Amino acid sequence: MAGRRAAIKAVDWAAFAERVPPSQRAMFNALKTRSDALSARLAALPEKPPTIDWAHYKATVAKAGMVDEFQKKFSALKVPEPVDTQTAKIDAQEQEAAKSTAEYVQASKARIAQYEQQLQKLRSMIPFEQMTFEDLHEAFPETKLDKEKYPFWPHKPIADL
Repeated sequence: MAGRRAAIKAVDWAAFAERVPPSQRAMFNALKTRSDALSARLAALPEKPPTIDWAHYKATVAKAGMVDEFQKKFSALKVPEPVDTQTAKIDAQEQEAAKSTAEYVQASKARIAQYEQQLQKLRSMIPFEQMTFEDLHEAFPETKLDKEKYPFWPHKPIADL
């Protein structure tokens, strides 16, 4: 059992509890209690199952050959262990998620740099109270009206409004 126990991953209950919403706290506590009970039962089991004393049964069972037949069937019995088919898929998903996370972080850093440049531009401008219309049009070219191309108010194409 200890060999199998080593393969079981431990659950970080503190980190898990932080992500549980208050409305589901009771379900989380029930899950943790059940998990702790099962872990305690698993830990109480011996590493290897107790061996069967076939000689004792041969001496006490009245029907001859019955114990030998059971012993032969028992030794021939092989319980197959389940094959792990999901770990490779999970690892691939984890690598893909790590890759997409790294790409997202890189793109976010680029956006942050762009936003910092815009913020620096806004901080270096003269205050709006002191601006003239020429200063405003220089700082924000999209606010300038083209009275020559569009001589009538609103001096912009209707589609741009």
